[in-house]
Amino acid sequence: MTASRALNGKPRVSAETREAVAAAVAELGYVPNTSARMLAGRTVRRIALLHGGATTSAYLGELLLGALDEAPARNVHLTVEQCPDRATMPELVAQIVEAHVAGVILPPPLCDRAELVEGLTAAGIAVVAIAPDRESEALASVSTDDRGAAYEMTRHLIELGHRRIALIEGTSRHRSSTRRRHGYVDALRDHDMVLEQDLIEAGDFSYRSGLIAAERLLGRAERPTAIFACNDDMAAAAVTIAHQMKISVPGELSICGFDDTPLADAIWPRLTTIRQPIKEMSRKAMAILCTRLWPDGQDEASADPEHLRLPFELRRRQSDAVPPIGQ
Repeated sequence: MTASRALNGKPRVSAETREAVAAAVAELGYVPNTSARMLAGRTVRRIALLHGGATTSAYLGELLLGALDEAPARNVHLTVEQCPDRATMPELVAQIVEAHVAGVILPPPLCDRAELVEGLTAAGIAVVAIAPDRESEALASVSTDDRGAAYEMTRHLIELGHRRIALIEGTSRHRSSTRRRHGYVDALRDHDMVLEQDLIEAGDFSYRSGLIAAERLLGRAERPTAIFACNDDMAAAAVTIAHQMKISVPGELSICGFDDTPLADAIWPRLTTIRQPIKEMSRKAMAILCTRLWPDGQDEASADPEHLRLPFELRRRQSDAVPPIGQ
């Protein structure tokens, strides 16, 4: 029992005893068995990460990595549940209840579906939202400042000297897309620039939608000198179209993205983008759920929902530069 307390970081274990246990672990090459721990506690601690059809693979991958990073430390089984777009709300709630989970991590756009949140809560399932449209007293959340981040990227392009800055939006089902558009518009207004509606093209966060939007923007007689896409997939698609049209990036055209997924560092030129801490948001969401459901040692479950806002970062790489002379 004393060894178990030392291994799990529990209180009331002396420093000398902790050192002795650590030495024994090192000598024996002992690795804790998570499944055995949960069986010993006579409970299976299970959390679900939900995702819908509008979630891109890159975004989902970062969410999954964050939750997987945190799960072993919390002795939790992670399950991933896909929520079909055509499923009714009762069907979705029943699906999650049948998965026998104690809590769920809800990314956008699922976290903005009030009926789903209410149904899960009524079923006794704890919920933490990632990047919801707005904070709620009834729902814990982890987010970043989408509007502020889009403002910073647009301001960055303006300060480079760009005056025709295009925006490729994401799907309207993601409220984050609306927040990013607002940030873009705010920056133009604050720098006394006219909002040109023909410089805004609709996308849906997919690579394909970025191809279509970029073709429209770059096929015009007076094309933009910069494109700000609301995620890295669409920004990468814009780079592809520019290459096909033999437009130099960033010599003739700057292209910037949002999210800082692995794709941003894998294409050429490497994308200047906003680092949204997706992986960290997922990890924090898992930690909040576990602390509330299974307070351990000196941890105490809070009676009030938590609202964490993590910082964003503008990461400049190779895809942006000053505009061509005379433009």
